[in-house]
Parts: sequence; C-alpha cells; structure tokens
Amino acid sequence: MSIRSRFPIFEKKTYLNSCSYGALSVDVREAYQRYLDDWNESGSDWDKWVGLYETARVSFAGLINAKPEEIAVTFCASDGVNTIASALDFSSPRNRVVVSDFEFPTTAQIWHAQEKRGADICHVPECDGRIPLEHYERVIDDRTLLVSIASVCYRNGSKQDIRPIVDLAHKNGALVMLDAYQGLGAFPIDVRALDTDFLVGGTLKYLLSSAGTAMLYVRQELIERLTPTFSGWFAQRDIDAMDIYANDPAPTARRFESGTPPVANIYAALAGVGLIQSWGVERIEKHIGELTRAIKDGVLAEGFKFATPVEDEAHGAMLAVKVADEIAIVDALAQDDIVTSSRDGNVRISPHFYNNLEDIDRLLESLRRNRQYML
Repeated sequence: MSIRSRFPIFEKKTYLNSCSYGALSVDVREAYQRYLDDWNESGSDWDKWVGLYETARVSFAGLINAKPEEIAVTFCASDGVNTIASALDFSSPRNRVVVSDFEFPTTAQIWHAQEKRGADICHVPECDGRIPLEHYERVIDDRTLLVSIASVCYRNGSKQDIRPIVDLAHKNGALVMLDAYQGLGAFPIDVRALDTDFLVGGTLKYLLSSAGTAMLYVRQELIERLTPTFSGWFAQRDIDAMDIYANDPAPTARRFESGTPPVANIYAALAGVGLIQSWGVERIEKHIGELTRAIKDGVLAEGFKFATPVEDEAHGAMLAVKVADEIAIVDALAQDDIVTSSRDGNVRISPHFYNNLEDIDRLLESLRRNRQYML
C-alpha cells in the first residue's frame, strides 16, 4: 500500500491542515482497534501497556537524538511546560522568563501563571513576521532564568534560527525551553546540535497520531537538579511502591511525568511515529520543501501576499497567506473539499509527506476562484 493510500481522507478531500491535526492513517485506526482488542481480551494487561509506554519513550528519543532516560512521556505539551515550571525557583533575583511572541498560547499562559510565584515575564516582539536576534539580545541578561522559544510559529509558519538564541541564553547563564511541536516529523530536530535544555512536542500534528500523547526532553545534566512539584505515581523511582508517605522522584526524566499514562493514545503514537520513521524525516523534509516551493510560486504568481517569510530556510512546513476574511476563505476552500485552517487573519496551508503536486494545483485553483477573500 502506498503512503498516500494509507490516509483514506484523500479519497474525498485535499488535506492541507497538518499544522492543526495530522490526517488519520489506517495504521493509527488499526492501532486503536488493537488497544480495544487487547483490553477486551486481557482486561488489564499492565505489563504490556507499561512496555509500550517505554517503547514510546525510546521512539521519541530517536526522533530528536536524545537518550531514552532524558524523555518524559506526557499527555500534552502543556503538561511538559507545567512540570518544568513547577521545578523552577523564582524567588531569587534571577527570576526572568523570556517568552517569544511566536509562542503557542498555552506556553505563554503557563509562564504568566508563574507570576504568582515571583516570575518576571518578558516578551520578545516580532517584526514583519520574524524575530531578529537583536530583539533577544535586548532582554536576555543575568536576571534571566529561562528563555522559551518556538521552533516554528503556529500563526505564520516562521522558523527561528534556534542555536544563536540558545548560545545567547547560555552565555547569560539561562536555560532554554524549545517548543518543537510545529517541527517534529516535518524536519530533523537534534537536541545535541541545538544544545537546548528542554524540548516539548506532541504527536497530533506532523507525527500523525492523535491528541493525548506528548513528550518532554530534559538534558541529562539537569534532571537530578530539578524536582517538579507537578507530579504523580509514574514520576516515582518505583511506580509499584505505592508509597503515600513520601515523594521519591525517578532519577531519569520520568520524574517529570505524572499519573496513569494515556494507554490508548500510546498505541496510536507508536503507529504514527512508525510511519514517520519508515519514510525518514530527511526525506519528508525534502518532499515538503518541494510542495511549499510550489505553493509559494503559485501564490506569488497570483499576486497574493504571504504572512510567512518566503525564503526556504525561514519557514517550516506551514505557510500563511494573508486574506481579507479568514473564515470565509477557509469555508470557501472547504466547499471545494480542501481542508485548511486560519489564525491571525491568515489562511494556513500545511502539506505533509502524503500530499502531492496535484493537491497544490487544486489549492491554487480554488484560491483563484475565491480571490475576493484574498489580499
């Protein structure tokens, strides 16, 4: 079975909304059915389920060149950010959290929630769809505890050059948390090369699984220095101890986990990540690059405008086109059986490895017919 045929939605739709939710594959559907069959047959096979949980940890580690013991398997990216925040001390003069204006709302909201604990939140503004390094240089100093950055902006697809920001933060003694949700599965991400301290991401977008499973990477050298207060029994050194009189965190990144794992979603996560690994992230990045170049050429030829920086290296898999009415254009595209989404006054177009140039041609033809909604 070809890759495209594994995604039944293409029998009736042109799906270009992976930045919001990856298309459903037969593999993920079958994975959920396996979970139901296992549950029905065994009742509660915790040995198998915990084993799958650990398999997911290894798979996530392989995606980002981390060690399995540096990975916490979480329910969502918010859980990962909350756990990091709970482990930080904001009572000293080094209490600043620098938050880029490219952050997904949940991330910024969690950091602002720490203001009650003494955190000083400082935003880094964007300029014409980008955030120049000098904007970070103005606010990162010896008061900075952590810098929170997104690899790709969820609103406009702008891709940041991460390593210079990390180097600047480390030079000033600050930690770095990278939100890689809009990049995982779409292009290679290497935590060693990026030198980031934390990374959060999840499976429902380009990793092609579903909501309910995410990951947190914690640099090994930091693990035992940080004790989260956002915790649970799967964060313990021995999950079978059932000790209600003490908190005994695991010596690995498992200490950043919480309660009973999302068993059903782990089945789906392994299926989705398996598809990505079978195709290869480098190969996926190349294919997406060909599709986004075709989108850019066609959109610019029509005289439409991008909210996304158009240089190949300056954006991820998602492109945002400026429109006069974001709701109307998404609805009009849907009338042509083209699935997209909108944010911030733009229509978002996000191809993946299951898309082809015929999909792009259908998109461009629909945009032409609906140019009354375009800018």
